This record gives sequence, structure tokens and C-alpha cells, in this order.
Amino acid sequence: MEHNDLHTPDDLALADRMKEGRDRIITELRKLIIGQDAVVEQVLLSLFVGGNSLIVGVPGLAKTLLIHTMARVLELKFNRVQFTPDLMPSDITGTDIIQEDPATGRRQMVFAPGPIFANIVLADEINRTPPKTQSALLEAMQEHRVTIQGRTYTLDEPFYVFATQNPIELEGTYPLPEAQLDRFMFQIVIEHPPEDEELEIIRTTTAVVDPHFERTVTGADLVAFQRLVRRVPVADPVLRYALAIVRASRPGSPTCPDSVKKWVAFGGSVRAAQYLVLAGKARALTQGRYHVGIEDIRSMAHPVLRHRVLTNFLAQSEGITSDLLVDRLLSAVPAPRSGM
Repeated sequence: MEHNDLHTPDDLALADRMKEGRDRIITELRKLIIGQDAVVEQVLLSLFVGGNSLIVGVPGLAKTLLIHTMARVLELKFNRVQFTPDLMPSDITGTDIIQEDPATGRRQMVFAPGPIFANIVLADEINRTPPKTQSALLEAMQEHRVTIQGRTYTLDEPFYVFATQNPIELEGTYPLPEAQLDRFMFQIVIEHPPEDEELEIIRTTTAVVDPHFERTVTGADLVAFQRLVRRVPVADPVLRYALAIVRASRPGSPTCPDSVKKWVAFGGSVRAAQYLVLAGKARALTQGRYHVGIEDIRSMAHPVLRHRVLTNFLAQSEGITSDLLVDRLLSAVPAPRSGM
């Protein structure tokens, strides 16, 4: 096991503030969001790492409400973009417009920022717009900047993109290409809640609800948390275990199990291993630990890998899902005894 790298009083105090902040954010969210504990946890980890996430679920499960409420709790600038087949890249990034100076009467080109200029951007139903428009998000997601007419504009930090996708709506949709899927840290799946939670949702949302949120964590705190996460130590056996899971997801790898050879078209990239480790680091800190354990890696495997382990036609015809294949990977790749 590596020695604890978070040894300074400032680091330890920041780690405590991150754990406390996570608990307070959840308390505030619960004023409006009922249940969906795993979903809320993954959204928070995405914020603490600085990643972008894809949220998949049928309509009516509060995908938009969750992200908007999170922005309200954090008091971050929020913009929602409804993706449609006629949406243009400039509708997202912004464009130059001709503006007349009232004093001089002279006309000049002025940049009008698009909705991408926010702290949290919700790309609603991202699979309903063509690839050209989808790709307008790529530079912003990866570089936190956009380029318009040869000029580069830097986005304010913190910056996150949360995209939603409806899994049952196939007509008139454009599936995200593998390269863009890989840019999302997590694919977060929202499912129908248990009966008791659904009853409470109906009871709450059919009454007057106007919660007041207490500010818990600032944008500057989130940026500091992101830097802290990267300083969390990872023992070599744990690091190798995360990499072994990702490498075993690739059909051409000598370590892949038979299920991968049979049912997987493409496996996880290097970015998958990076996000698996970063997510494990963030999870450890939010649970009050200063090092990453095997369980941190295993618990993050599904949201990190489910959109990167792409099934082939045979798997689809047999009803084999990516989540099932991740289960097979976790069973097939032996965990090291050290680093638990």
C-alpha cells in the first residue's frame, strides 16, 4: 500500500470539507428529489472528478429536474439545450452578430455567447440531433473552450455537460458515435423507483412544493475538490486491477474472457481506465478514506464501462446487455489480495 499523500493539514481539511459537502448537498437535494440514491451518488462523483456524464432513462423519471436542482443547490449557472433535428452547432456555441453602436452609428461584429457558456449544461435528448451538432459539444467537453470563426473562448470553471438520452425512442434519433460516448465519464441509468418511493413522489409533486435551498458548496470548492481527488494515492495492485478489468473488456486482448470474445464488438479505452481510477478516488474521499480500495473500483465499473463495452449483433439478438458483460468481467478478473 502506498503512503498517504494527503498529509498536509490543508489537504486533510479539504478532504473533510468534501465529505461534509457531499452530505449537505444530498440533504438539500432531498427537499425535492426522492430516492434514486445511486443516481445522485454518481452525479456527485462526476462533479467532484470534473467529468461529464450521460444520463439514460425513459421519460418522466426526473432526469432534467435532478440536474437543474443540483445547479440550484450549488448556485451554479445552468443552461438547458433541447436537442432537435434542426439544431445547429451555432445554436449551442454562439455566433457573431452585426451590432450597431448607438453613439457612432458604426456596425461591427459582436460575439453572442450560446448556452454552452454556463457552469452546468444539460444537453436534453442528445441523440435527437445530427452528428454535426453533437460534435459541437466535443471541444467544450474535453478542452473547456469553444472556437468560433477562428477565435477561441474559454469557458468558466467549473464546467460540466450532462446529456440525457431516451433509450426507447428509436425513430428519428442519431446514436452517439463511439468517440463521443467515450468522452462521458459515466453512463448513469435511471430506472423506475420502488413502489413506496413512487407513491411519495406522487404525493409530493401533486402538492405545493417551493423548497428553499441552503448554499452548501461553491463553484470554487468544486474546482478545489477536483484537484484534491487527483492527489489521492492508489496502491499499485489496485491500479493494476482497474487496468486489468479494462484490458479484459477488449475482444482482442489475451486476457479477455470467452463472454467478451463472443459478445463484444469494442471494449474500454485508456480513458475508461483513467475514469475508473478517478471515480474510485472520489468515492473513497466521500466515504472518509484517503486511499482507494478494490471495492471502490468494482462499484464504479458499471457506470464507467457500460457505454464503452459495446455489444455485437449476436449479443443484441440474444439479449445480452453491457451491464451483464461488466458483471462477467468482474467475475473473471481476479482481485488482488492486497489493497483491499
